[in-house]
Amino acid sequence: MANAQAPHSTTGRYWPVPVLRAALTLVPAAAITFNADHSAEFGLLVFGAFALLSGLTVGLLSRRTLADPRERSLFVVQGAVGVAAGLLALLFHAGGLGFFLFLVSVWAVVTGFLELYSGIRARRRDPADRDWLLVGAVTALLAVIFLLLPPNAVVSVGLFGAYLVMLGVYLAIAGFSLKWSGTDAALALTASPNDSDTL
Repeated sequence: MANAQAPHSTTGRYWPVPVLRAALTLVPAAAITFNADHSAEFGLLVFGAFALLSGLTVGLLSRRTLADPRERSLFVVQGAVGVAAGLLALLFHAGGLGFFLFLVSVWAVVTGFLELYSGIRARRRDPADRDWLLVGAVTALLAVIFLLLPPNAVVSVGLFGAYLVMLGVYLAIAGFSLKWSGTDAALALTASPNDSDTL
């Protein structure tokens, strides 16, 4: 009840954003999964393409679909960080394992905490709050795991691929859940006047 009455920071057009993010996440996940090359250079190329495209998606589409100006700003910054990290990874793809671990960790810490903070701010007043909380927490956790793991290219690139698979599947489910919950709410609103007439 409280969620239904609270003002939402997402508009009815927001649901394609997580779906598109899911698609942009599952493609590099498949590239890592079905490629025997798990070198740091390959990891930087895949991460660079993913971070650049997902950063553009988050930054540009969130400006049009988020109603709350502060959350809009947070996601624009998150998108800008993704674009910057993606460009660095693509430009310096021969930087080696240390650079891969450092860049992915910094990207995961910054974007993870920004999305986590957005989820905390939107808690109980927005249907996307739980999705932002979980995605932010898992992304920040990726940075912690990268910092704790012994440096190994195969393990690190494979772990990044596993993260992308989990994230992509979750974002797809989250996006379509938002779409269907919005459709159900709209049907309930259109049905309620008829119900009151029959009473």
